[in-house]
Amino acid sequence: MSENKMSAKEKTLFGPERNPSNIVPEKLTLDSRLKFRCHPGVACFTACCGGIKIILTPYDILQLTKRLGIPAHEFLHTYTHPTYLEQTDMPGVMIKLNEDDKKCPFVTPAGCTIYTDRPTACRYYPVGMADFHEGGVRDSEEVSTAAEDKFFFIVREDHCKGFLEDKEWTVREWRADQGVDVRDEMNKEWLRLVMRRKSFGHQATLSDQAKRMFFMASTDLAHFRRFIFESSFLETYELDQETIDKIREDDVELMLFSFKYLAATLFGAQQGFKIKEEKIQAKVKEIKIRQDESVEKSVQEYEVLMADRERQKKEGK
Repeated sequence: MSENKMSAKEKTLFGPERNPSNIVPEKLTLDSRLKFRCHPGVACFTACCGGIKIILTPYDILQLTKRLGIPAHEFLHTYTHPTYLEQTDMPGVMIKLNEDDKKCPFVTPAGCTIYTDRPTACRYYPVGMADFHEGGVRDSEEVSTAAEDKFFFIVREDHCKGFLEDKEWTVREWRADQGVDVRDEMNKEWLRLVMRRKSFGHQATLSDQAKRMFFMASTDLAHFRRFIFESSFLETYELDQETIDKIREDDVELMLFSFKYLAATLFGAQQGFKIKEEKIQAKVKEIKIRQDESVEKSVQEYEVLMADRERQKKEGK
């Protein structure tokens, strides 16, 4: 693609200020073809598993904790570092690399020990995707043009010998082989939360309470489930019994529910969360009582002030 044919958004995506030079400046579609194969016989095998920042999505964490058979809090403490997502104040985690060789703790000379449950970021390489709608909500008019704003590109690093292999794929075939489509669907609403926050810029900040809620819901579903069922949550929000039963037993359903809850509480999105009428009335009553008390106190202070002035007049002061 020539420079004069690139749109402003594409220049931003591919510009050297924002992206490494190993991104090939060419827009690809699902039917575009590439030659690539990674296997133990490649000279650079596992070289790409070190010196990298592997951000974990909620679905990554869910799958890895199940794979390892440990609770989320133990996984987070042992295998991750805290980080911020997409240059925002939204907290997340990334894989903690080994101290000695700066490689992923799950990689060995023979390959990845968690390969079938590897993180989303590992599955994408070397095909990246850009979606200019991630930060917002598409309306009925935008749906028809959404495909035009999503495209793919190749990340081609000098050390990678996989491009010298003779295996040829379409982008669609590569994504299916790597299980990316499933991950994209699972991560979609969470990524939209992050990109929506990013679109607000630095002039807006999340409260500490909002950050804690986002982190808990994104990293520790067991903790989030306790929040749902052991707090006043179900007394506050109207939820149908089918949803309650699903999120009580199914971790994936709970994860997807958490994305809707975060969208509603952090950004006011209409996600079907409705506060029970009695809770609204109780809050209105509480506010009215506080207002009445404030007015009564103001009247009392005024009466004391006027009485003091009358006293001073009588005393000739």
